[in-house]
This record gives sequence, C-alpha cells and structure tokens, in this order.
Amino acid sequence: MELLTDPNIWISLLTLTALEIVLGIDNIIFLSVITGKLPKGQQTRARRIGLGLALGMRILLLLTISWVIGLTAPLFTILGMEFSGRDVILLGGGLFLLAKATTEIHESLEGGTAHADSSGSGAATATATFGAVLVQIVLIDAVFSLDSIITAVGLSDQIFVMITAVVIAIGVMLVAAEPLSAFVERHPTVKMLALSFLLLIGFSLVAEGLEFHVEKAYIYVAMGFSVFVEALNLRLRGSRKPVHLRTLDGGAPPTTEPAG
Repeated sequence: MELLTDPNIWISLLTLTALEIVLGIDNIIFLSVITGKLPKGQQTRARRIGLGLALGMRILLLLTISWVIGLTAPLFTILGMEFSGRDVILLGGGLFLLAKATTEIHESLEGGTAHADSSGSGAATATATFGAVLVQIVLIDAVFSLDSIITAVGLSDQIFVMITAVVIAIGVMLVAAEPLSAFVERHPTVKMLALSFLLLIGFSLVAEGLEFHVEKAYIYVAMGFSVFVEALNLRLRGSRKPVHLRTLDGGAPPTTEPAG
C-alpha cells in the first residue's frame, strides 16, 4: 500500500510508460509495413498477434532480468572490440531491418508495378504468407523488446512498475496500430517515409551493436520533424486540388451546366 502512495513510484511509472510508448514507435512502423504484405483479412489479426508477442516477450525478459543484465557482459573480442550477447542481437536485428527496408523500397519503386501488371490484379502487395510475416514479427519483436527492457532497467528497479508501464504502452500501441497502418497504406509517400524510418532505426541498432552510442532523442526528433514536413505536404496537396481543377477549366470554377 505504501508503494501506491509513494510519488516516486508514480513518477517512475509515468516516465517509463512514456519511454515505452516512444520506443514502441519502431514496433508500430515495422508492423504497419510488414503486415501490409498480407491479404486485408489477415492484417488486423497479424498486428494483434505481433503486439501480443511483444508484450509477452517484454514481460518474460523483465521476469528474467538477471539473464538480461548478463547479456551485457563481453562474450568475445574481434580486432580489439568486445562484443556482448546484447551487441550480437542488436547487430543482427539492425542488419535485418536494413535488408528488409531496402527490399521493401525496391519492391515499391520497381518490383511492385511489374508484378501487378503480370498478375493482372492489384493484389501485388499480398504476396507474403501469414507464417512468414509472423516469423519476421517475432524476430524483430525480440530485438525491440531487449533494447526496450535494458533501457527501462536503468530507470527503475521495481519490476511491477516496469511491467505496468509495458502493459500500458502495448495497450496504446494496440489502439494506434490499426489507424496508423491504414493511413500508411492510403498514402504511398507516407509508406516510403516509414520505410526510411526503418532504415534509420536499423542503422542505429547496428551502431549500438558496434558500441557507437546514438542518442535516441536525436533519432526521434529527426523522425518527428520528417513527419511534420510530410503532414504539411499532405495538407498542401489536399488544399491545392480544387485550384488545380479550376486551372484546367481556364481559371473558372467547374460547372455542371451544358456547353453551348
């Protein structure tokens, strides 16, 4: 009962929850991109399973916190550089994200159109199987969960506070995942921006795995500014559409009256 009335506990909970939500942006971006390859009827299910797995992994890692901390101990040395279990996982996850984002960008710019033309339908993006997508979600969830938990450990020593923060953050992500994914799919430029975010996140994970610390605040500020600019672009395109129609009519507004 004393814990519930301790203001430090509530401050830790609010701080951790906000941190977990921010770190969860990576998860949502990846889910929105990877589940977009599935048929429409399977996308929502895949996103919910993915976030459920993310929650389960985070809680499991918190309950085995001593093992997680042990992952930061050096395992081997290459060219004078020590690598821990955490470094290996971050390196693998970063390289996977770089490869995945590059492949998706290539398919969006070159491969998608050709595939759609040859198949004679617009279902070119629904080429992945549910199992293959789920495996990719599990792999990247493991990387994001490990990074998230190691960061959380440095802010609190109360397991129940960390678990509560994770549950709240995943709940927020679950609510946000559906509209965000739909928005990304409706706007090709936003999808390309999301893929560029995956490249940035992958690069930062590789850098962390090589012991080059990159402040996450810099990354998220850059991402936030990019989103702001893209929002202005979308707003501008929406507001200019009627003007464009008037220009086509020689400067006069469109009319439904018959000519002559």
